[in-house]
Amino acid sequence: MASVNRESYAAAAEKLTAATQQATAAQLATTADEFLSVARLLRGEPRLRRALTDPSRSGGDRAELVRSILAGKLGDTTVDTLATLVSGRFSRPSELLDASERLGVDTVLSSADKAGTLAEVEDELFRFGQIVSGNAELAVTLSDPSAPAEQRVKLAQDLLKGKAQAATIQLIAVALEGFGGRSFESSLSRLVELTAAKRDREVAYVTVAKLLGEAEEQALAAKLSDIYGRQVSLKVDVDPSIVGGVSVRVGSDLYDGTILRRLNEARQAFAK
Repeated sequence: MASVNRESYAAAAEKLTAATQQATAAQLATTADEFLSVARLLRGEPRLRRALTDPSRSGGDRAELVRSILAGKLGDTTVDTLATLVSGRFSRPSELLDASERLGVDTVLSSADKAGTLAEVEDELFRFGQIVSGNAELAVTLSDPSAPAEQRVKLAQDLLKGKAQAATIQLIAVALEGFGGRSFESSLSRLVELTAAKRDREVAYVTVAKLLGEAEEQALAAKLSDIYGRQVSLKVDVDPSIVGGVSVRVGSDLYDGTILRRLNEARQAFAK
């Protein structure tokens, strides 16, 4: 996000924080739903996105346009926050969509934080990603851009009903709709990272040939925490094809100590 857009988003987020200091988890969840419904509206209405980011209009005019469309249909907090958001500047109309969607996601996370379920949401998002990647038919169905998002969201909701936190289901719907223009898989990974960040943690994606013991996980987490200067949330995936060793990815950093990598390097060396 460009600096002016960051400023616009920061002003809206500050307005939202001030208005929801005393809000309950349920009230925050409702506000999150409203932001996400506006994001869906903006996704389907490019002319409205352009009107709400038109630099030839004053910020006040754009804010009044939002109020004229949404007042009485959504809560005052949502309308006031969005009015603050559109009164700022955006270099592209699509950035308003991204900002509205991010407000929704951040509010979902605040709701889960208030409810004390953030850690569960983080784990459920990661586990759902593993379930999908391990089922080729489900992965194709959920990632199919030609299928209506509503249909794919309904499928995920049916699969998760009674098995996951409400916040998890909300966020998976956002991922299926292409959070920030990403693919479903990338959206889900980004949401895992944002959930961890809300808990002031770094995410480490760990691949091993067989499950680590509790002591091994704790030792690895402690080592990574020392390296990155903050607590680390391990997301462990078991892949027998790596034979042995461990691969760890934290952000753009990759530590690959797998036997498979060493075997591949040896094959390449012999092939020269």
